[in-house]
Amino acid sequence: MTDTVDLLIIGGGVNGTAIARAAAPAGQRVLLVEQGDLAQATSSASTKLMHGGLRYLEHYEFKLVHESLKERGIMLRMAPHIVRPLEFRLPHAPSMRPWPIVRIGLWLYDLLAIGGGLPRSRSIRIDDPGLKPGSGRGFSYWDGQVDDARLVVLNALDAQANGAEIATRTRFFSARAEKGIWTAELQHGRSVRAGTIVNAAGPWVDRVLRQEVDLTPRGNVRLVRGSHIVVPRCLEGDHAWLLQQPDGRIVFAIPWFEDFTLIGTTDFTVERPEEDTICDAETDYILAAANLYLTKPLARVDIVHSFAGIRPLFDDGTSSASKVTRDYRLELDTARAPILSVFGGKITTARHLAEEVLGKLGIARGLTEARPLPGGDLADFTTFLAQVHRDWPFLDAFTAKRMAQAYGTRIGQVLGDAKAPEDLGQDFGLGLTVREVDYLVANEWAVTAEDVLWRRTKLGLRFTAEQAAGLHAYLGEGEDGALAHRAH
Repeated sequence: MTDTVDLLIIGGGVNGTAIARAAAPAGQRVLLVEQGDLAQATSSASTKLMHGGLRYLEHYEFKLVHESLKERGIMLRMAPHIVRPLEFRLPHAPSMRPWPIVRIGLWLYDLLAIGGGLPRSRSIRIDDPGLKPGSGRGFSYWDGQVDDARLVVLNALDAQANGAEIATRTRFFSARAEKGIWTAELQHGRSVRAGTIVNAAGPWVDRVLRQEVDLTPRGNVRLVRGSHIVVPRCLEGDHAWLLQQPDGRIVFAIPWFEDFTLIGTTDFTVERPEEDTICDAETDYILAAANLYLTKPLARVDIVHSFAGIRPLFDDGTSSASKVTRDYRLELDTARAPILSVFGGKITTARHLAEEVLGKLGIARGLTEARPLPGGDLADFTTFLAQVHRDWPFLDAFTAKRMAQAYGTRIGQVLGDAKAPEDLGQDFGLGLTVREVDYLVANEWAVTAEDVLWRRTKLGLRFTAEQAAGLHAYLGEGEDGALAHRAH
């Protein structure tokens, strides 16, 4: 039997799920297929920022920055549990960008963000014991921080609630067109007829076109790896740092999950999507970039975790990987049957990209701007967190905050009528219980311990090998999987 859908979306990253979320309430029959887990590739390997991209102003990408800043404001309203304001501080390095240039850039950033609801930039005194003495002058500005993998899951949940089918661990093999309709062959022996294919396969976008569909794209994709390291908290305060580098790049140092600092990123051109592991040169670059500013230098032994993602950027011919545009390009081919491919894009602009996809396909817009993401129907996170403490007083402070941020107002669906810790079943460690794991498996497409620990909860940063082995056993996996991922 062959199913029939209006849209077959290939790729369960932020772009694919955002498109599904926009199309489903617009009356489209949607099937999204993802070869692995949701957000398993690029969309869980970002710098975790919902931002305009201050450095893009240097490349005159004013449209991209303005669009990104507008989207930042929308996402802060739509998903206040997973998107939060974050202050950034920028020490002034006299040997790098001149003071007036930085000040003008921040003023322009403020101007492009008018109405975004965040404080304006200002000059400040830099006096942090974790930083080497410098000019003593610097700047403060605001952007947003996001749980990237959960953003993807919430998009998928909302799409499903509006009728879309989300099929993870289902690879797209091939498609042929006949009389303007695609017939696609999928994993598990499934076949589907689709009016339109949306190729949002991320780093595999070119491979889908050339190998699975046998089309030659009009543009080329540039695969650029961005790598990050995570170290124990090395700077005080709840603000992030933007650290200018002698080569003109910038590196972020961001407070992450209370006890850690996330540092990155790099721009390293690669040939294949599978080259998604940080290399020694990138590790050395990030450490040197941080140590240029830190009082207490970091070494490899300080790294508790590292990750890398492949950005599928539209190749605009720029020689430097760091200067390739971060804007997206939508390529529609109707020669045999409609197939729309997504090149580039970033976490911040995924919602807007999805609306543009619908417009390009002649589908009524889904009005996603006015609809909160699942769990995001709350006015103030601080007030909401206080309510969580009152409703489930047996949760420790760390677990209550973690779950409030992850699930928002859906937390009741996870905890249900629990009145005491024993009502939640076995605790695998750090407040992750059978009740929560069962919820993630039943409702959020989690299958493996890696799905749970590294994409749904981020508790992999804190779990011991023994705790991870217990979760693997509960989910029917071997212990080696936990140890192998921990080592990576």
